[in-house]
Amino acid sequence: MATLLATCTKKEQRSVIRFLGSEEVKPIEIHQRTKIQYGDACLSLQQVYEWTRKFMNGISSVTDSPQPGQTHQVVTPKAIAVDEAIVKENCCVTVNEIAAHLDMSHGSAHYIIHDVLQFHKVSTRWVLCQLTAELEEKHVDACQELLLML
Repeated sequence: MATLLATCTKKEQRSVIRFLGSEEVKPIEIHQRTKIQYGDACLSLQQVYEWTRKFMNGISSVTDSPQPGQTHQVVTPKAIAVDEAIVKENCCVTVNEIAAHLDMSHGSAHYIIHDVLQFHKVSTRWVLCQLTAELEEKHVDACQELLLML
């Protein structure tokens, strides 16, 4: 008796459909066999038919293709680096200005500034919440200079 597979992905099931389809197994039988192995987590009969048709028409990828209007990733390491450079260059810049400059939504720009870079607005300026080693050293030097002035 076959044991149920505890976890399965759509890609894994599509690979099985592609393999069995290449052996000319009918979609209804593919669905029955995957239902036995994957249980309730298996793809529907309609999806099995759809993927079998795609594979027969020459599509070989088991991943979903990007759809028109589907969101694209804007929070990338490059966007984060550009964002950080903008804030360090002009600490009075607004989230809307950064969003417009990087052609991203206000929410994405806000996420990068607050959650990724950990900057917070203090009196219209962006201030890093946690000091870097370099900034901490500058603060110590400035304090020592002030003490020498007394």
